[in-house]
Amino acid sequence: MMRIGIDVRYLSHGLVGGVHTYVKHLVPALLAAGPEHEFILYADTKAPFELHDLPGNARVRYLPYRNALSSVASDFVRLRRVMATDRVDTAHFPANYGFGPLGATTVITLHDAMTLMPLSHTLRSKGTRWNTYARAMTIYLYCCSHLALRRADLVLTVSEHARQEIARYSRYDAGRIAPIHHGVEPGLRRETDPAVLAEVRARYGLERPFILADGLKNPAVIVRAWQRLPQHLRDSHTIVFFSRREPLPVVREAEAAGQCRLLLNVPRADLVALYSMACAFVFPSWLEGFGIPIVEAMTCGAPVICADNSAMPEVAGGAALLCDAEDDHTLAAHLQRVLTDPNEAERLRTLGYVRARQFSWQRTAEQTLAAYHRAAGIAVTGADNRRLHTRQS
Repeated sequence: MMRIGIDVRYLSHGLVGGVHTYVKHLVPALLAAGPEHEFILYADTKAPFELHDLPGNARVRYLPYRNALSSVASDFVRLRRVMATDRVDTAHFPANYGFGPLGATTVITLHDAMTLMPLSHTLRSKGTRWNTYARAMTIYLYCCSHLALRRADLVLTVSEHARQEIARYSRYDAGRIAPIHHGVEPGLRRETDPAVLAEVRARYGLERPFILADGLKNPAVIVRAWQRLPQHLRDSHTIVFFSRREPLPVVREAEAAGQCRLLLNVPRADLVALYSMACAFVFPSWLEGFGIPIVEAMTCGAPVICADNSAMPEVAGGAALLCDAEDDHTLAAHLQRVLTDPNEAERLRTLGYVRARQFSWQRTAEQTLAAYHRAAGIAVTGADNRRLHTRQS
């Protein structure tokens, strides 16, 4: 039996996004997959903790939160002290960085290499729209990630591509980076109830068939590709962009021109219905450590078109049409193919169902527990080597 401590503050901050999704679904799956282990979950008091009805092998410890400096104190001092007091065997930090106590095996999930890339590149790529706080957070995360890597016994990541990029941008041993894919949200399935679908269509005023896309994931290339489609397709279909915050300006411009609809902060159930009704889900992202929306769309039966960079081809697994993230010519050809050929749309839908079934949080949890055991072995070997070096000196 192991006593496993997990930093779950992502679930007590009211956050959204890929890391939040990972922590939210991995932790319950771990508790179910490892009933013989004791889990201590470390949250804080910024917002209500999201997980309820925990099994008997888990308990929550709350760290105080007053302001942003509370998080810094927990990052570097408080969390290590509490974990040491609790005598955890393994400390898992699933949100890109963390510092375990002496005597514990430290495991970090690094979701991609973005926080490892040179700061000059990262800050320049974000342009002038970044404010001082965002720049300060980028520098903070860069420093924390690099420091954490020096102390981690094992690094988990979410794809083989991410593993290669992490090794490329750091001096960390690539053999101690384990790629473990995300799972699919438990219970996620295609919405087929005509009444539910009709109600969602009516609520958002979606009278025409539509393609679905994330307004934060390179929407400009979608707008350019849309303008290349034959007029009759543009007249009979529309683009629906969804976004959890204000999207890039091109989306508002396209909306003003009548080329798209923008839906902000769409409830989860509605997003599932949108996936289920979409003629295609288009995801030409510039960079993805994994690409959860690809698997979600496939699970809900949407034919997928995505970019051919980073982890997306790995995740799509031959069940999507691929193109360069800036190639509006090829994207337009893919769109026309899916919108005009029912057989092609059905082919992609069928392949997507098969591919999506290969991702489950149970499998992710089982592989993560195996990684904990592996990390413990690495830590013991490292300690033995240090003792041997001391005797020889």
